[in-house]
This record gives sequence, C-alpha cells and structure tokens, in this order.
Amino acid sequence: MSARMTARVGLLFGDEALIRTDYTGDGEPERVPVDRLVADTGIPREQLPGTEVIAVVGDDGQMERFERA
Repeated sequence: MSARMTARVGLLFGDEALIRTDYTGDGEPERVPVDRLVADTGIPREQLPGTEVIAVVGDDGQMERFERA
C-alpha cells in the first residue's frame, strides 16, 4: 500500500531537484530528477523551486511518483 505525503521542492541543481518532506527533517534532502517532477506534475521547471507537491511513497519507502498539491 502506498502513502501520500506533502513534499516541498527546494533548489534545482542541474537535472536534480532537492525534495524535503516532514520525514527528511534536517537530514539530507531527497534528490529527484527534474524531468520526472515535470512529467508527473505538469509544473514547468522554472516554477518548481518552492512548490509544494504530493509525494506518493511505496511500501519500500521510495517516492514512486509526484502529484500537484
């Protein structure tokens, strides 16, 4: 069963976006391909930093996909 959680897109570094959730805390943010975020959410690359999205997390704890918040 997958879980949904709020995530915030931070800075973009090249082809990667830094993603934080309530569970990452002060630790290292998740690194997600920008192309994946754009494809999943339809949000243009230039609008991603600072955007809140929904991360769908699988049983293995990995972010499976993203949706608009």
